[in-house]
This record gives sequence, structure tokens and C-alpha cells, in this order.
Amino acid sequence: MKPPKHKRRSVRSRQTVTSDATAVDLVMQLMAIEGRSGEEGQIAEFICQQLRQSGAPARSITVDRANRRTPIRGETGNLVFRLPGTIRSPRRLLMAHMDTVPICVGAQPVRRDGFIVSKNRHTGLGADDRAGCGVILNAAMQILRRNLPHPPLSFCWTIQEETGLHGAHYLNLSLLGQPRLAFNWDGGSPEKLTIGATGGYRMSIEIRGIASHAGGAPEHGINAIAVAALAISDLVHRGWHGDVRKGRKRGTSNIGVIRGGEATNVVTERVAIRAEARSHDPVFRRKILREIERAFQRAARQTRNVAGACAKVDIDTRLDYESFQLGPDEPCVHAAEAAVCTTGRAPIRAIANGGVDANWMVARGIPTVTLGCGQANAHTANEALNITAYLDACRIALCLAMATETGDGT
Repeated sequence: MKPPKHKRRSVRSRQTVTSDATAVDLVMQLMAIEGRSGEEGQIAEFICQQLRQSGAPARSITVDRANRRTPIRGETGNLVFRLPGTIRSPRRLLMAHMDTVPICVGAQPVRRDGFIVSKNRHTGLGADDRAGCGVILNAAMQILRRNLPHPPLSFCWTIQEETGLHGAHYLNLSLLGQPRLAFNWDGGSPEKLTIGATGGYRMSIEIRGIASHAGGAPEHGINAIAVAALAISDLVHRGWHGDVRKGRKRGTSNIGVIRGGEATNVVTERVAIRAEARSHDPVFRRKILREIERAFQRAARQTRNVAGACAKVDIDTRLDYESFQLGPDEPCVHAAEAAVCTTGRAPIRAIANGGVDANWMVARGIPTVTLGCGQANAHTANEALNITAYLDACRIALCLAMATETGDGT
């Protein structure tokens, strides 16, 4: 039975209290630094500075060139810090992503009733995933400053996760030193272990109509916005938009971005749309894609001007990440569960309907379990970080970094 939280924390040592204060101060500094996808330069420099001040040799810190291959030509690549082991054990990887979503720009972290929130009520906090960055950075700093025993370790802070897991996709694996167990920190409670996640496709859709004067000769035009409206309405009414359920098949789709039109007195000629489709089942995911494509093609054929011309549609699709599920006996899962138990929490295995960096790590041959670190309401102005949960995540990360989850250092 899990002991009451007040009892777990009533006998903490002075060292623990000091470490907790350091960890909280660290994450508040991380969340105050702007760094949305492609603009992670400042946060990477802050992490490097903290590592160097803690005693990390400069040669142990490297940055890859993933940003030269990602869709956004970002300010920096993935940041990797490696430590040789002081105990004999397989190398371990601890990772988290540096970027935040745009709503978090301008965050002002403050403590309030056991949580950290943004004082600026119009912004998110950036706990997704600066809390993850803080968790693994704190573990690295504790090991360096306190000269703690540990197996060979690699720490990785990735870029451009929020825009499609691109940092993990293009990560230079040779910098990691062939880790055997990998742990990723992202959203949720510390006891949640994400052992599988959905796969996702992104779509770019361009509708080309015909421009004309909206008052003098609208019948000669073809309105690209009207075509888009027909297609989206078709998808909604036929159950292919949002929460998609067809028999036992499950998935999701979303029309996320629409851009087009410049004036009300012009029949809109072009509209650009960005959409996505997700499912754990690759075959059903492709079915969702086909239904989206067919809806836009039907709408284009149905929308004609007086001359009988119809709209044209160009659709481009790309796989952002494939779905995965770790096996029940995967060593990284068992290690993570044991580490969670050291905090008095009960581990819970979960399957995510969103992508995480582990999607690409698993696809590239590194089994990776994802753990939470106390974030809530991510991607909204109501985002918050539970301080107690965050500190437990820090303890779990340090336990895994030291390989002490079994209680014997192995």
C-alpha cells in the first residue's frame, strides 16, 4: 500500500530539501526562456551552461546537425551529453524535448498553491516539455556535483518535437554511444509509463479555384473556400473528422489550418489547408487519409462555374511517425516501473493517442519508455506543473540514471 504523501515527506534530509529547491528553481528558469519549435537556441545554451558549471567537460557536450534536415531550419540541433560509467552496467539514455508550442511564448512562471503556472494569463507555461528538460538536467547536475556512482549515461535534449518529432527523427544516433535502456520524459503524471503511441500522417491540401469579381461576375469564379467548406462538411457528416470510429477501428483526423482569401469582393482563387490523420492501425490510418482525399476531390468536382470548369485539388501526404508498442518484458519498462515504485507511487502502463519522441527512437532501434513529470493542460493558457509530481519525476530520473531502481545498484 502506498504510504500517505505527508508521511513520505515528513522525514526528508537537509540534502533532499536542498535538492528539491534546486530542482524547482531550475525548472522555473527553463520555462521562462522562450524557445518554440525551431527557436531552441537559447534553451540549449542555458542547458550547456548549467552542465559546464556543474563540472561537465566541454568535449562531453555535442550538438548534431538535425536542424539542417528538419522542415524548419532551426537555430540548433539536438543536444547530447555523455558520461562514462563508474559502475559496470549497460549504457542508459535519458531524454526530453526542448521546444514549446507558440502559446507559451511570454510565459512568466510563478508558484501558486503547490503548482507552477504562468503569471501571464494569456500564455501557456511551457511545462511541456521544459519540465522534462529539468528532470534530466537535474539528474545530470546532481551526478556531476555530488560525484554519484552511475552506469555509462547519455542525456539528449531534442528539437522540434511539437511540429512532428523531427528532432528524434533526424537525431545522430552515433552520438548516443549505443544505449541499451532509454527513458523519455514528457507529459502526464510520474507514475504513467507510455509504452506505445499512435502513428500520424500530415497532409498539405491546396485548392485552386478561379478568381472573379464577387459582385459583378461571381458566376464566372470558383470559390476555393466554398470547396473547402463542402469537403469538411462531408467529412464531419460521414464520420471521418475528429474522433473516427468505424466498427472496431479507431483513429482521429483534424483540419488544423486554413489559409486563403484577401478581400470580400473577390471570389477566392486559392486555399491552403493543413490536416492530419492518426491511428494505431497503419491500415486504418491510410483509410482515413483516402477518405479525406476523396472528400476534397468530390467537393472540387461538384463546384463548377457557368462555363462548366471545376476546381483543382493537390494533396501531399507524409508520415510523421509510425505507431509502436513495447513488449511486456522490455528491460526499460521494468526498470522504469521499479524506479516509480521507489517514490511510493504505483506505475501505470499506458498507450498514447499522440506521438512522442519514443515513436522515432523505437523505430530507429532504441526501445524507449516515456514517463510523465507533472504537467497538466498542455498547449493551453491553463497549463500548470504540479510541483510534488515534478519532484517525484526528478527522483525517478536520478534513480534510473544511477541504476539504483533494484536497490542494489544493478
